[in-house]
Amino acid sequence: MDKKRLPFTLYRVLAFVTGVLLLLLTFVAMPAKYLVGEAARFSLVAAPAGMEQWFGDDTVLMKIVALPHGYIYMLYVLVVIWLAMDRRWSALRTVGVALAGTIPFWGLILEHRMAKAEKAAMDAETAASTGQEAAAAER
Repeated sequence: MDKKRLPFTLYRVLAFVTGVLLLLLTFVAMPAKYLVGEAARFSLVAAPAGMEQWFGDDTVLMKIVALPHGYIYMLYVLVVIWLAMDRRWSALRTVGVALAGTIPFWGLILEHRMAKAEKAAMDAETAASTGQEAAAAER
């Protein structure tokens, strides 16, 4: 793999995984911990019979979803810093991209937009180098 593409490829993978885990955390694990079951802090409904381990303060969903999300988010931030240094981003852009992994849906949307922009930049770079090669061949 091209050295210039490696940080962006890692960014795309980690942005997707972080985004999906954040959605699971926000819309599955947190409601299961805080809203469902007798042991939940703001219990709205009772847990289904026989499934109490999935709900309440001691839900295993937090271990399954929250812990991996935290570790993968740390890797995501490191890759964003690597990508920012490689692409010479401003500090504001770097922080904005890093924080996108903490807002549901936004990390996935930003990754899609950045992939589009990166592809356009790569295509322009390829076209420019092809044009230079053709001009050199004509001489």
